[in-house]
Amino acid sequence: MSQRLVDVLNGSGAVLHTYPITLGELGDAADANLYEAKALEAAAHGRLVRDTELAGLRARLHISRGGQMSPYGDDLEQNSETKLGLEQEVRERAYALWEKDGRPDGRTEVYWHRALDQHLCVRAYALWQREGCPDGRADEFWYRVVGFEVQ
Repeated sequence: MSQRLVDVLNGSGAVLHTYPITLGELGDAADANLYEAKALEAAAHGRLVRDTELAGLRARLHISRGGQMSPYGDDLEQNSETKLGLEQEVRERAYALWEKDGRPDGRTEVYWHRALDQHLCVRAYALWQREGCPDGRADEFWYRVVGFEVQ
């Protein structure tokens, strides 16, 4: 796996957020376009800007500041669809489900998977709505979200 930092910029060139992007074996092909495309997708998933402003975003590989790889010094990471943001969202949702069911012992994975499934459903529905609720294409959005989250 290969990880790079990618800046997402608005139309005037200001950096809105820097995402840590990880690519699997595809990352071996040092193609900046793959990293940039995934960062723009993360910006859309993470609601970095309003839907009407998404087309104006662009991405570029981050110029190293040196030191440990970490997101840009802003507060968007927790709300964004980064791996850390996803894990935190699922963890909180799983805990809430577990509490609601009376805190049963030994079922951690059941609640984790239920929370992940709920999270993916919410994201797929939001993307489907963003695209104008196209008839007969709900499964396409589910697979897009699952594919994005797995990367």
